[in-house]
This record gives sequence, C-alpha cells and structure tokens, in this order.
Amino acid sequence: MALLENGALRADPYLRVAEEDPLPDGAPALLTLARLLRETPLRNAPMGVELPPDADPADLAPVLDRLALIALRLPKHKDGRAFTQARTLRERFGFRGEIRATGHVLPDQYLFLLRCGVTTVEVPEDADVAVWEAARRVIPVAYQASVGSEEPLSLLRRRLGVT
Repeated sequence: MALLENGALRADPYLRVAEEDPLPDGAPALLTLARLLRETPLRNAPMGVELPPDADPADLAPVLDRLALIALRLPKHKDGRAFTQARTLRERFGFRGEIRATGHVLPDQYLFLLRCGVTTVEVPEDADVAVWEAARRVIPVAYQASVGSEEPLSLLRRRLGVT
C-alpha cells in the first residue's frame, strides 16, 4: 500500500510487526496496541501503533510521547470512530505526530479526515491522486471548526454569501 500525504503518494517506511516477531533494528516499526501496552519498548527508531476502532485513545496517554505514528482503522465506510479518535488525539492529548487512516477509506471521506487531524491515508498502489484531490476540493467552505489551521466560515460571511 502507498500513503497519500499532501496530495502526493509516498512509500510507507514503517514495518508492521506481528505480536511475537522481533522488532527490526533501526527501522520504523508499527506495533499492535496489545503489544505496545504489554512491552512499551524503548527504541532509537520511530515507533507507531495500530489503534483498533473500539479502543479508547486515552489508552495511549502513558506512551504517547514515544509514538511517531498512530494508525486508525476504518473497517467500513459507515464506521466513523476513526474520525473521533483522530480529533481526540489532536485536541485532548495534543498529539503532533502522524495520524494515518487505514482500511476502507473512500475519497469522499478524505477532506473530513484531514479536518479531524489525519495526516496520511493508506491507499492502493495504483490510486489516482487526482480523484482524491478532487474529493478534497469539492466542498470549498466549512462551518465546523477544524483541527488544522483552516477557519470555519463565520455566521456573518455565511449570511452575506462571502466565501
């Protein structure tokens, strides 16, 4: 799988490590939540965790400062728990690392994932970036606050029709 970040595809540097496999020396590793909470290894290489949809982001609070990546899984397009998890990680816990959306992510969800704090999306290797970028630009204004720097459209500007 490739990663979509800032309108471009890039390779995934993280190695997914199974429960009982040894951690790779010097390479970024992506661990399961159970393994991370069980071991909490100290490493000189970046470390990430896969947060299941039913997990509470507060479970990561004790180890958040050691993480460079949190991968959130969308098991199906109708499951919005990853949106809440991303927003909670950014707003409540102040996580500044990479938040990745994986699983069943649709281009229609891309803009909303970005507004909730997701930085990268796992897409198939042959994904058409133009489709994802078009989906991101289809709604030019927002009324809700964003985790990012975008400002919501004010009530006055909405009434005046100024975008």
